[in-house]
Amino acid sequence: MSSIEFRKDLFADERDDTLKEIGQPTIRQDILGHVTGRTPYYDDRLFDGLLHMRAVRSPHHHAQIRSIDISAAERMPGVRRVVTAKDVPVNLNTLLSLINFGRDDEPLCARDKVRYKGEAVAWVIADTERQARDACASIRVDYGVLPHVLDVEDSLRPDAPVVNEVYPGNTFEFHEKYDHQKLRFGDVNAAFARADHVIEAEYQMSPIEQAPIETCGAIAAPEINDRFVCYTNTQALFFSLGTTAKILNIASSRLHFVGGTAGGGFGGKVDSVVEPTAVLGAMLTGRPVKFAWDRYEEMQVGAPRGAERWRLKDGVMRDGTIIAREFTGFFDNGAYMRLSPYAILKCVGHLPGPYSIPNVAANVFCCITNRTPATAMRGFGITAVDFAIECQMDRVAEVVNMNPIDLRILNAYRDGDMKAHRRKAKNTALIECCQVAAGKAGWPMSSQSAAQSSLKGGGTPDRVAIPETVIDYEGRLGERRAGKTASASPSTRGAGRVPAGTHGEAKVGAPVQSPDMQIEAERIGHKMGANIVATPEPRLARAPAAATIRAARPVPVSHEASTPVATTAKNSPSEIPASAAPESFSRGVKRPGSSPFTSGIRRR
Repeated sequence: MSSIEFRKDLFADERDDTLKEIGQPTIRQDILGHVTGRTPYYDDRLFDGLLHMRAVRSPHHHAQIRSIDISAAERMPGVRRVVTAKDVPVNLNTLLSLINFGRDDEPLCARDKVRYKGEAVAWVIADTERQARDACASIRVDYGVLPHVLDVEDSLRPDAPVVNEVYPGNTFEFHEKYDHQKLRFGDVNAAFARADHVIEAEYQMSPIEQAPIETCGAIAAPEINDRFVCYTNTQALFFSLGTTAKILNIASSRLHFVGGTAGGGFGGKVDSVVEPTAVLGAMLTGRPVKFAWDRYEEMQVGAPRGAERWRLKDGVMRDGTIIAREFTGFFDNGAYMRLSPYAILKCVGHLPGPYSIPNVAANVFCCITNRTPATAMRGFGITAVDFAIECQMDRVAEVVNMNPIDLRILNAYRDGDMKAHRRKAKNTALIECCQVAAGKAGWPMSSQSAAQSSLKGGGTPDRVAIPETVIDYEGRLGERRAGKTASASPSTRGAGRVPAGTHGEAKVGAPVQSPDMQIEAERIGHKMGANIVATPEPRLARAPAAATIRAARPVPVSHEASTPVATTAKNSPSEIPASAAPESFSRGVKRPGSSPFTSGIRRR
């Protein structure tokens, strides 16, 4: 096989020639700020009298907290407050409870027990970060070390230590009664019995830390009307708002969350941990408080994509037809439930991959261990099992002595095939993708495979060659209720201008604004220019609910949200009203606002 050369011109013949703005080279709308260093981040907000908050963290995977001595820390210079679990109004939460899924199981601050290395047991608020660090070092915690479990399958043994008393079986309980998520389609055991080959393999994926350049952090400050403003780099503004209101037992109307540009996220900034901590500090001191992880904390307690272990068992005929596939999966959830149960629902909704297999069984466990809680990270729930599936396909190809491309085309979904979830496959295009990729890369492929089509009976599908066959979990866990909402206003800076983007979603690094602007220009027949404007930084005081920012999700969601405005602009441009310019900060200049501590943005 020849090597693949990744060049855009190789696929130039696939482009829709009727598009005038989409696909054309354009300057990123945020590029000048990025390359000059003038793009403002949450940490650039300046506040008079800003205090700094640091955490005391457990050195043990699992231990009883016998006592905490904070007396020395309280006497140290610059220390304004030492905060422990008793200061947290509602010290139990789970992120998914906001969409009525799962049970509250994770304290913001450990009270009686720590369940993973690095869990917070206290915080110090001081005038400087150095003073806060020194005071943290003076706090004495008496631990009684307990047995711990770090392996997913060990956690399921009857004699394993109970990690999280909310889930005493060390597994998440799906539908409040099942210790794992199941999928059944056909009869795999009967199919294995008649298969020519039964091929088994195990695949282990390690946890992956997102490692954004900018660590998780937030600055919270009191406002004069008994509210609190919080500047944050979260990917999930509304989850962070709801979580903070719940943990601090205050009305969400008392919280004003402001997002903006985040220095990378990749899923690691959706857990809403730093925001309630910073706001708690501001509530207790009456001063602006910054709480941000250092690099060590980001790597140690930043929630990664959890490790996964997969066992696949295939029943295969001599001609390469896969007649049965059995999955056994173990997700390492860590000590507390964050997003792993959601990942498993996505995962099981994805099985058995883009292949038409008449007999499928899956048993997937969400295992609780004494590790850092796991969360989102670039396709979590899908990426690892996809890797296992495609490795298994290559293994099958070796056993039956078949070209890997031919094997995939032979077993790929065709339109109308019944999927393991009792839905018919539609808009399938894996066959065409394989054919195009093989042709561009110079990979060998049989003439029979080259003649195949995703349409039963043959023919050429009239669609873009992107498979839609297996992403089938929509609506199962808030995707419809919370996952696809966004908003766009008729105007952002003046009459006759069309917004590109939405008000409630953070900017996490992907070039979202420029694609949004190209889409709106294409839809209303304008050139990219003054009439298409980007929405300002997200401020929840002015935005309806939206969900988390994940991968390239902002582009299709904002495209959908701004459709009514674009339609009005195209058909009746005179009906687009003017509106006030968005609230903004001048660098180094105090913003007229409701927080008496605000003093602008750091000048660069």
